[in-house]
Amino acid sequence: MCLTPAAQAARFLTENDVLPPEASRASSEEAPASRFVLYVEGPSDREILRSWAWRVSPELARALAQAAVILGGRQPARAADHFRAIRSQCADARGLCVLDRDGSAASVPPTDFSEPGLEFFTWGRRHIESYLLVPDAILRAAGVPTEDRRQTRLVRRHLPPLHDEPALREVHAKALLAEGGVLARALGRPLSPGHIARQMDRRDLHPDVLDLLGRVAAGLEGAPSWGERRFSLPTDPSQE
Repeated sequence: MCLTPAAQAARFLTENDVLPPEASRASSEEAPASRFVLYVEGPSDREILRSWAWRVSPELARALAQAAVILGGRQPARAADHFRAIRSQCADARGLCVLDRDGSAASVPPTDFSEPGLEFFTWGRRHIESYLLVPDAILRAAGVPTEDRRQTRLVRRHLPPLHDEPALREVHAKALLAEGGVLARALGRPLSPGHIARQMDRRDLHPDVLDLLGRVAAGLEGAPSWGERRFSLPTDPSQE
């Protein structure tokens, strides 16, 4: 019998002491059985992805949260080891491991941890948080009135222009959004990445984000808990 990803995570944690406590705690949730596992680096990543998914399909957001297993950092080897254990119980299992690019020059998937059925997705920008650098979403998250031109200028001064993709690829978004970062100082308080993600509209979602959500939807479709259900995702982020 195929176990849920959360139950597999808890079992693997007990046997190998690899996955972090978040995966173990998830085993207590009554998640539906699934043959798809979504590996993410941390709880913040899961929260961001769930918020983005909610903008295109609340049903997808719920399924994504249930399928997520937290690695505790950029740990592709942990994902491969855990997924190997799942495949030993469910031969047709599929997995998707989402990784930050960090300081690498290119978003090349890791090749040392190949495992049948497991796909690696590496963000084109440095961090998942890099896709949160949408001025209007940050201003909404901070509760800055649209007529407050001074605060608006301060925020925009510290962000690369939305049309400058090379700059957005390389900016250190984690530092920019950190509790003691320049945005927190400009606004007078820090903003959590998850809160910013919840303030983003569908038109704010970068093509990389829609690409990832499409892969998650494809992995979930056909899983036992979802049957023949299909998730409807936009092909153009400007669609409403």
